[in-house]
Amino acid sequence: MFESRCGVCCNSCTRKEAVGCRGCLHMEKPFWGGKCPVKSCCEGRGLDHCGLCPDFPCEVLSGMGKDQGFDPGPKIAQCRKWAEEPSSAV
Repeated sequence: MFESRCGVCCNSCTRKEAVGCRGCLHMEKPFWGGKCPVKSCCEGRGLDHCGLCPDFPCEVLSGMGKDQGFDPGPKIAQCRKWAEEPSSAV
């Protein structure tokens, strides 16, 4: 079962409580108060997560966090895994 729009496994996040995050699936805005382009895109397209998008993996997801030193590879792999689950079929 998917936990986020971008492939983050929120249920195992160690910072979740410290930053007051309930996960993007349960929040109107991200915990930081800004706007998440991945969340906005998925919700605008009516998709549970990026792995279900015909444009997957797009530039937005592939570049997410790179400027802060994060590797988007694990999130992309997680979205692929969620997309393969029978419950993710559109």
